[in-house]
Amino acid sequence: MDTGTHLVIGLGLAGLAYIDPVVAADPVVATAVLIGTVAGSQAPDADTLLRLKNNAVYIKNHRGISHSLPALFLWTAAISGALWLFFDGLPMLHVTMWVFIAVAFHVFTDLFNTYGTQALRPFSERWVSWNIIHIFDPFIFLAHVVAIFLWSMRLVDPAVAFPLLYGLIAVYYAWRSWHHHRLESTLYRQDPEYAPGDKYTLIPTVHLYHWQVVKQKNDTTFSLGEYRNGRIKWVDHVKCDCHPAVDASKAHPNIASFLYFTSFACADVKEHGWGYEVRWADVRYRHRKQYPFVAVLRMDKSFETLDSYVGWVNDTRLEKKLRVDMN
Repeated sequence: MDTGTHLVIGLGLAGLAYIDPVVAADPVVATAVLIGTVAGSQAPDADTLLRLKNNAVYIKNHRGISHSLPALFLWTAAISGALWLFFDGLPMLHVTMWVFIAVAFHVFTDLFNTYGTQALRPFSERWVSWNIIHIFDPFIFLAHVVAIFLWSMRLVDPAVAFPLLYGLIAVYYAWRSWHHHRLESTLYRQDPEYAPGDKYTLIPTVHLYHWQVVKQKNDTTFSLGEYRNGRIKWVDHVKCDCHPAVDASKAHPNIASFLYFTSFACADVKEHGWGYEVRWADVRYRHRKQYPFVAVLRMDKSFETLDSYVGWVNDTRLEKKLRVDMN
């Protein structure tokens, strides 16, 4: 989820903690739990600091080790330990439990997005992305905001409001999961261009009943579309290039990081007088007729690197990101 949603979830879990009699009975403990759940709900995304090194390292590692099974316990221990240092006489079993819930809930909600996580590490480096909930879901965010507002104004008892909130959200997640599975498993029936072997991936948008569709016919052909009102509308068809420059580009660290992250990468090769430009795009992300999540490598005729870029960018800004002027 986005940072704002993780923040309101951290506050919401602090309200939910009032069902714990130990927390509800002591304002100091409640304050410590509030700090712990807010910090725990943000901690796994501390790997955003990897941007300071470079985009390739960030893309390869964001939501990786920081969202792994061992990390759940390491983040919990670090945050709980800090609270133990700053607060005297805390019931650490209770505080640690709520911090762990916040950290685990962060990772759990990220599994439902398209970006995904490596939550199965160290057992598997597979990216787990269920494509069920958009990275920003208005219902989840606004439901938390309303509950937090009512709590802050002392209009409702948090021990009543937040169990109801999370019960409602649990139902919402279950419904979205069922709805997504039902639609994705029957998409081929809505597609007049369906052929045996076509694979469909249904991707959520910020709109509840609007979805993006990626159809993969083989390793080099994708169709991109929209699913609305029970119908698929195809908006683009992408044919991936096969070229020696594509194969050579895979050895570059930026391209390798990009391909490590996504299995929906498609390469486009442009030949110039000075050499080749290979642009890899993640076809899951289409915005305003462009594919903004890219890895670009410029090479000379001998496949030696001239310049490269990996990250989110539109066509207008890409030339500014590539430092070498090829004109």
